[in-house]
Amino acid sequence: MGITFVSWIFKFFFILPLWFQLSSSSSSSSSLHPLIVDSKAIHQNYTAISEFRVLNRKRLRKCSNPSPYLNVNVSSNSKLSNEEYVTVTVSGVLDPSEHDWVAMISPSHSELVISVYFLFCHYPVKAMHMNEDPDYLNCTKKECKQYGEAGECEVTTCSGSLQFHVINIRTDIEFVFFGDGFITPCIFARSNPINFANTNSPLYGHLSSIDSTATSMKLTWVSGNKKPQKVQYANGKTQISNVSTFSQKNMCSFIPASPAKDFGWHDPGFIHSALLTELQPSTNFSYRYGSDSVGWSDEIQFRTPPVGGSEELKFLAFGDMGKAPLDKSAEHYIQPGSISVINAMADEVKHGNVDSVFHIGDISYATGFLVEWDYFLNLISPVASRVTYMTAIGNHERDYIGTGSIYITPDSGGECGVPYETYFPMPTPAKDKPWYSIEQGSVHFTIISTEHEWSKNSEQYEWMKKDMASINRSKTPWLIFTGHRPMYSSTSGLTNIDQRFVDQVEPLLLQNKVDLVLFGHVHNYERTCSIYNGECKGMPTKDKKGIDVYDHSNYTAPVHAVIGMAGFTLDKFDLKNDWSISRISEFGYFRGHATKEELKLEFVNSGTRKVEDSFRITRKKKSTNRKINIGE
Repeated sequence: MGITFVSWIFKFFFILPLWFQLSSSSSSSSSLHPLIVDSKAIHQNYTAISEFRVLNRKRLRKCSNPSPYLNVNVSSNSKLSNEEYVTVTVSGVLDPSEHDWVAMISPSHSELVISVYFLFCHYPVKAMHMNEDPDYLNCTKKECKQYGEAGECEVTTCSGSLQFHVINIRTDIEFVFFGDGFITPCIFARSNPINFANTNSPLYGHLSSIDSTATSMKLTWVSGNKKPQKVQYANGKTQISNVSTFSQKNMCSFIPASPAKDFGWHDPGFIHSALLTELQPSTNFSYRYGSDSVGWSDEIQFRTPPVGGSEELKFLAFGDMGKAPLDKSAEHYIQPGSISVINAMADEVKHGNVDSVFHIGDISYATGFLVEWDYFLNLISPVASRVTYMTAIGNHERDYIGTGSIYITPDSGGECGVPYETYFPMPTPAKDKPWYSIEQGSVHFTIISTEHEWSKNSEQYEWMKKDMASINRSKTPWLIFTGHRPMYSSTSGLTNIDQRFVDQVEPLLLQNKVDLVLFGHVHNYERTCSIYNGECKGMPTKDKKGIDVYDHSNYTAPVHAVIGMAGFTLDKFDLKNDWSISRISEFGYFRGHATKEELKLEFVNSGTRKVEDSFRITRKKKSTNRKINIGE
């Protein structure tokens, strides 16, 4: 009992300063930014700990001198569709202020009462300041509410309108007019509840591979209905879905309560998964999902990946993408580069240039605000519904104090991996063991969890050893090792590099002749020399086009690339390292083209669509499976 008590005391004092840091921050502005082409500047004031993110820890005051004429009206008087833009008009305002704002609340019966207690019950999904309408502060839209005896106007009110992007989150919503900004909010007025036309609609379908044969794929989607549904595909085939969900009880918490366990909770509905079998590799098919009772999705075209051991693979990879609003709203957590990245990748998928996608951690950044998973799934649909979307777990999916994650930080907001594993079922050995491998084309991918125990003799360590030792390099000559937290980075930070992880796992990479190591977590792009133990063991040479070439015929060490530049606010480079070959702090993604002869790899700037870094890894066919001893 004494040891347990001391352990919890330690955890409490570890987490307490982190929580106060979250609660006391005030890094935001009352002016929001529109969605513009230059995504690097979008919502930049809402990517850190902002007033909006800690709004639910604030006390709700009574607004002074409210106008008796206030009204909140929403343009959509009928049922909402699965995705649309609605116009919210606030009228009857006597004294417009730059601190006035409107929030979308879900569900509408949230307990927004005047209280000295914190707003623990429900939370604003998104919010927008009224001065986003330039007519509001200027009172361009006037209305006389009271006339004098001579017919002159004695009381004039003002109005303003805002446009919100709304998706089907399976609960009714309302819009609430607040005053006094995010720091000291008070309620003025609220709209009537608004319902979605079909809360059971099948939505946000996304694909994943289950093995290396490419003859079966898993389709996962969300619905408000728990009855099994169907996927119809490949001109006549049908499969029935398995249905799962998770509850507030499944979330993790500490002191004070986590967002996922408390005010950030939102009912996820039901997650359906169905296995599409009897497919052929590298082939186009169509599918739709749903049922006659809840409705059907549109028919969607998708492509299976190449079978493991085949000649060619085209893939995209990235980490730390998250999402951003498609309107001018503030949200709980905004990753400003995500929209440009997903749009650029969607164009590549549309033109048939992609076989598969690898998202290596920090998936949605919902971090305990569960409705944001819906917005993320909606954002990635143009990509994830058409090619296999494989994932690795990151700190913002798994880490939470006292839950078995190797790092005792509150980064998941109390989700502790549950929503992630439910929404993205990967071919892992068991629940909360999110490591796996898969072969596509000429590449063997080993995907690990940096958030679970990886030290020598641990279950994951032994799995890594066995997996990489069993690869047939004549079948899949290329070995790509990937996870979330990096081993090398020129960006300083307490949590960027864990030297214990490097010391324990890096020898396995050398022993098994890993060709390429991909990590995220740090929010930029960086490529190394052939590196081991912090030293360059080999340098690339230039080909005729000036592109760096790593010759792995005489293997010395793996090449590392940090690819966490897909959405989260970018990190700068503040360290100079001899092993760093290319360093770019721009939003984008990593593109790979693998044949049996070479790996061609590129960093693509999602804003310009231009290749900003390119390199190749080659190996002559005489290469064998011989392991390298650390002493060589």
